[in-house]
Amino acid sequence: MKTYTKKEEMESTLMEKHVPVIKAPEKVKAGEEFEVIINIGENVPHPNRVEHHIKWIQVFAEVEGRSYNPVHIATFDFGPTFAEPKVKFRMKLEKSLSLIVLEYCNLHGVWENSVKIEVE
Repeated sequence: MKTYTKKEEMESTLMEKHVPVIKAPEKVKAGEEFEVIINIGENVPHPNRVEHHIKWIQVFAEVEGRSYNPVHIATFDFGPTFAEPKVKFRMKLEKSLSLIVLEYCNLHGVWENSVKIEVE
């Protein structure tokens, strides 16, 4: 499956509307809750019409030292025109990981971004 990332060479406004922006701490304490915010089209709003919208956001983790990765964390499903593609949730970790976010635009496909979170 082809996913697009911010590393792809393409029109910058297309990237700004689609690449998930992930706000999460770089370091957390083991077992303590923290907040993650994911926004699609943070600086350039993504259209939210029936004919062009973000359908879903999925969150996965590649956990350090785990034999089988990735681990599914969450899926957020959006209805066009009503739900905006921005989510906030809380989680806690025991091991460091890469948080991977995929989003699906009904016209432009699947886009990906990731951040590393270190457990102290």
